[in-house]
Parts: sequence; structure tokens; C-alpha cells
Amino acid sequence: MIFNFLKYIQPIWYFNLKPVKDYGYFPSIAQLSKNNVSIEIDKRYKDKISQERDVAWIAFQSGFINLEYKKDTNIWDDYELPIIDEYIFLRKNFHYAWVVYVLLIRIITFHNPFKELFCFFKTIGIKKEKYIENQFEYKKYDHFESELIKSNPFVTVIIPTLNRYSYLEDVLKDLELQDYKNFEVIVVDQSEPFKEDFYKDRNLNLRYWYQHDKALWKARNDAIKNAKGDLVLLYDDDSRVEENWISEHLKVLDFFKADISSGVSLSTIGAKIPKHYSYFRWSEQLDTGNVLLKKEIFDKIGYFDLKFEKQRMGDGEFGLRCYLNGYKNISNFKAKRIHLKVSEGGLRQMGSWDGWRPKKLFGPRPVPSVLYLTRKYFGNKLTILYILKTILPSLVPYKFKKYRFLKIVSFVLLPIFLPLVLFQIITSWKLASEKLIEN
Repeated sequence: MIFNFLKYIQPIWYFNLKPVKDYGYFPSIAQLSKNNVSIEIDKRYKDKISQERDVAWIAFQSGFINLEYKKDTNIWDDYELPIIDEYIFLRKNFHYAWVVYVLLIRIITFHNPFKELFCFFKTIGIKKEKYIENQFEYKKYDHFESELIKSNPFVTVIIPTLNRYSYLEDVLKDLELQDYKNFEVIVVDQSEPFKEDFYKDRNLNLRYWYQHDKALWKARNDAIKNAKGDLVLLYDDDSRVEENWISEHLKVLDFFKADISSGVSLSTIGAKIPKHYSYFRWSEQLDTGNVLLKKEIFDKIGYFDLKFEKQRMGDGEFGLRCYLNGYKNISNFKAKRIHLKVSEGGLRQMGSWDGWRPKKLFGPRPVPSVLYLTRKYFGNKLTILYILKTILPSLVPYKFKKYRFLKIVSFVLLPIFLPLVLFQIITSWKLASEKLIEN
């Protein structure tokens, strides 16, 4: 973990775990210097290791990706940084409320309160910084002539769908307009009633079949197994893309010599669009609504875990598995999609759409697959920290989650709903334990 206190705020972040292959996710000062990148060393840190890790963190957040990296850091080695350095890091990177949150967690978990309070107040003058303003630019990208595109690889676009024909109509029209033409489309249709005539007279290399089971991950797995392309592009049935969507995915795969191009998803409802969706960087997720990856990855590490069926975070688990197994995943802002998140059909109909907001009053919170993922890879302690961090925002309805004042209201209301929330969490924990036993 690059800074130990990061576990309190981002307890299930991919990069808290060490992969089998390090591509220089957190580069050394020497590596940055070789690439003519200069990041000022923050002398407020007491320990030299803290200073080096702070530089590495800034490089990561600014989108620095070393195209010719040779490992020379031990960023995942256990090292106990000074407590005051941990608070400096928090104040530089997170809202003041999160710093207070970490202080409270540290005190109630029996850390020396006098030392914690001293470090907290000693760093009180340090302001949060905005790395987005100093993002790393890839000036060669715009003029890059992709040999991969020139080789004209065959791509398979995979779309599961459920009762969204009106939206799927626009999806297929967008695909017809793509400037890259060597691709096929596989649609796995689970709609009731199934409208086979819908697929006639399409200007696409289109295959489709009807799947009786309402099962998203089964649909994707079956389509991947039947894909003719060496590259698989996973997509949703309620999205819109520009004409260069496929070609931008291919170009990024080639430019960064990557295995995965994770396109960004610009949602029309829900949380605000993250600022880092506007530049290239290492991807912190894998979104099966917009991602191009080599088909061979599935042959080597397996397909989507069916224990996530009708629940959440199946793509998150697969993305983490890719990262741990050493596959290079780039966040590609050039291959963006507009995610409509329509109110009918899809996962909203077949199961849980949101991982932390149960449909039923006494339903598990979060859905059990979330805790199955976190406990399997991060352990019970970090899972508990994840629950503590996420429980308050989950009390706010999804469509209002971007409004901060409602989070304050949820804090006030938590004592009232605490018995219910605890029941929901315990229920989810038990169901996740059953999944882990089956694993």
C-alpha cells in the first residue's frame, strides 16, 4: 500500500494489492527524470520514503504511463511511515471530512489518541491539491499511426440485452456508422417477448440468439466463447458512442502496448463524472459496458464469475483478476460512451442494479456479491473498513447521490435506521460467506 492510511478511504482499491507484473504504476523519481517529467518533492514529509511515494502518487494521479518501464521501486513493500506523514498525505489528497473520519477511526481502534491528535492538528494548514490541473500529456498520440489498425484485426462486439429494443435500435445504428469496419456484433437477447424481426435488414455483420435464462454474466461468457475475433469489445444496450469508438479503442491498445482499453462511461444520472475521465491514465476499474480486451485473457484467467449473477461487481472482480495477473489496463477517455442508465429492462429488471441500495426493506445491504468480492481478495478487516466508508452514502437514493448535503442528512438519520442497517449488513455477510464456501 503506497500510504498506509489509504486503506481507510480506499480499502478495496486495485492498487493496494501487488500484481504479478509491475508496469511502473508508481514510478520512481529516476524513472520520471528519464522521461523528462519533473514533480516537486514535498519537503513537508519527514521521511524520504514518504517523499518518494508522494511523487509516485502524483505521477499516477496525473496520468503518467511509462511506455518503456524497468522496475526499480519497491512500492508494495511494507514500510511504516511516520504518522504525521500519513496525515500530510490525507490532507493533500482528500476532503477535510475524510481526514476527520480517519482520525476518529484511528482513535476508536485504540491507536494513541495523543499522537493522532497531535499529527492531525500539526498538519491542519495543508490544503488539498488538484493534480488534474497538471495532467501528463501524450503529444505523440494524435499523430500516432497505429500498426494494429493497419493490420485490420477482427473485433467481436458483445451486447447482452433485456427488454430494451428501442434503445438497442440506436446502439446498432451507432455501430453501423463506425469508421472501423472489420467487426462482428453478437447480441444475446433475453427479452420477453423475443422479437426476431428486429434483427432483420441490418447493415452489420450481426449474430444473435435468444437466451431463456435472465442471466447477464452467462450471456457474456457464452458470447465470448462464440466470438470469432481475437479482440472482444464488451458493450451495453443503453449507450451511445461516436463514429471513432472502435478505432480509438484499437489505437490506445497499440499506443500503450496494452492488453485492455477501458473506455470511460459518462452517465446521465447518478454521481458526477470524475475529472480523471478527461485524460489517459492507468485504469482503476473494468467496465463491461465499454471495454476492449484480448480474447486470450479469458483463456488464461477464466471467464466472468457466475456467483455475481443477478447481483453486482462481476466486472469489478474480473478487472481485479486481470490486474493481479499482470494485464495492462488503460483508462481511455477517447473511447467514451454516453450511458443512459434507463429505468426499465436490463439489470434493473433481472436483479440488483445498485450494489448498496437494496430493493426491499429487509434485503441485504450491500448485495452479497459485493462482500464476496471484497472478502475474497482484500480480507475481512478491509471489508469492514469498506462497509464503514460506504454505508452512509448508500442511504441516499442513487439518482441523488451527487448531492453532498443529502449525505449530511443521512449522517443525522443513521442512528434512527441503525438497527435496520445492521440487520441488512449481517444478512449480506452471511450470504457472502455461503458464496465463499462454494468457491
